[in-house]
Amino acid sequence: MRKIILILPFFLLTILGCKAQNNQPSNFIPKGYAEFEKYFGDLNKDGLEDCVLIIKKSDTANIVTNRFDKKVDRNRRGIVVLFKNEKGYELADKNYNCFSSENEDGGVYFPPELWIKIENEKLYIHYGHGRYGYWEYTFRYQNSNFELIGYDSSSNRGPITMTETSINFLTKRKLVKENTNENAEGGDEIFKETWNNIEIDNLIKLSEIKDFDELDMYNY
Repeated sequence: MRKIILILPFFLLTILGCKAQNNQPSNFIPKGYAEFEKYFGDLNKDGLEDCVLIIKKSDTANIVTNRFDKKVDRNRRGIVVLFKNEKGYELADKNYNCFSSENEDGGVYFPPELWIKIENEKLYIHYGHGRYGYWEYTFRYQNSNFELIGYDSSSNRGPITMTETSINFLTKRKLVKENTNENAEGGDEIFKETWNNIEIDNLIKLSEIKDFDELDMYNY
């Protein structure tokens, strides 16, 4: 009897629930996108170097002239998270359009700088805004998703920290630190701490965030 060997294409493996394997992270970049940045680190406590890709859409329709009469690429960016195993990589999570372009118009300010950090098996999505401060989202892989478990931000006036906010979505607690030293020059701030409980029914999933710019942490 002749044996029949059935080879399924990548998309059928995905439909059938199989975890597609590939040796190269770049092979997980969807059509119409390009690699923007790449990061490595352990995200699932197995000691292997997982991979996080920041991808960017490559649509020429989104290359526009800004208010300074300069051509800029306003294509949005996304994220692809890959777990490393003995056979290569497998898709862990994805969100193709959750980040705005690095060339967005910041008005009187420059647009914040986005970067990724992998530390202690957690995924940190960090926005740095120079002398104005920063904000950072902490995700952890659980329940088969990367879920938002923490948020931290700092509002600065040059070298002086005016307020700091930290939210723990697991304990449902929020800490706000406000500088009360009006004559602070940086490093000599005096903070008043205020703790509050927050209300949240379900943790936010990375894959379900439509736009990080519209995530309003002041709701908590």
